[in-house]
Amino acid sequence: MVSEREVIELMGGVANDSTVPKNIRKALSTASQKMRSDEELTVRVSSAIYEVEAISEDVNMPTHARMQIWSILSALESLKK
Repeated sequence: MVSEREVIELMGGVANDSTVPKNIRKALSTASQKMRSDEELTVRVSSAIYEVEAISEDVNMPTHARMQIWSILSALESLKK
């Protein structure tokens, strides 16, 4: 199982990739901030999933980033359980 810290690091890796469009990097930064908040884990994870899903089908996203987004979503879903 993946840890919260690992998910935040995954988001940061994509958010710091200059080949990824700015709107996607911003959404990942927002999701990462939500994961670091003081709210209950399920609330933080649900908020982060909402942010990441909103950009997951962006047509301007490079293929490598799309694969990473799917990995992030999968990791977030595993934290929800």
